[in-house]
Amino acid sequence: MKILYFSATGNSLYVAKSIGGELYSIPHMVKQGTYEFTDDKIGIVFPLHAWAVPPYIVDFLKKATFNCDYLFAVTTYGIYSGAVGKHLSDIGDEAGFNFDYINRIRMVDNYLPTFDMKKEIEKEPKKQIEKHLEAIKSDIAVSKKGMLKESVLDKMLTSYMLRRDGKPFSKKRLKVHVFGEGIENYIYVEDSCTQCGICARVCPVDNIKMDNENGKMSLSDRCFSCFACVHHCPSNAIHINGEVSRNRFRNSNVKLQEIIEAND
Repeated sequence: MKILYFSATGNSLYVAKSIGGELYSIPHMVKQGTYEFTDDKIGIVFPLHAWAVPPYIVDFLKKATFNCDYLFAVTTYGIYSGAVGKHLSDIGDEAGFNFDYINRIRMVDNYLPTFDMKKEIEKEPKKQIEKHLEAIKSDIAVSKKGMLKESVLDKMLTSYMLRRDGKPFSKKRLKVHVFGEGIENYIYVEDSCTQCGICARVCPVDNIKMDNENGKMSLSDRCFSCFACVHHCPSNAIHINGEVSRNRFRNSNVKLQEIIEAND
């Protein structure tokens, strides 16, 4: 079994590790130009962005070929998952493949413009992550088939977010979900930056370079707002306009080095 995953703060990496099998980082596959995969079972694990599949994952899936008997997807989310199942199915239809199983697991929401990470971590036990994860693992072990049950409202809201194409709800909010437009107008770096380069190493799309002239990081135009650079900055020097607090998050079961190795 192969598990293809993307993870910014460790939630999806933890899920991928828990499911088992051979782990393949999607950022690594993209950088290597590897889009064909063969095994008896193949799984895709990633975090939901704005109630839908992140544009980075959409782009990957549309280029990928899966040679397997059982194709599944598990998405991690924080508060609301919208109609991510339908979105995934639509992507598969367009790309020429079908998912046998799609599920989701509720974890800590790391969306900084809306949530205080300290408060979200305090709510983590109530989400019964291990219980739901074990159920998903059992389903996959027996190759259970099934899709998410999503309401008309779920589908309407996800469709609405996709139509918005990342337009912010207010000027104070960070623009998100716009693949390729970047966030250079919504991010700032404090003088506490030590030029350690962690931000560049955890960025899955090589969007960050260390600028030796001004002593800070510089951004390109490939950002899709995964927040990995913000959450993992050791000196808490990277900030976005509209963030609720300075608190940051990384899944307690995942080490920073694992995120670096997955995205570098």
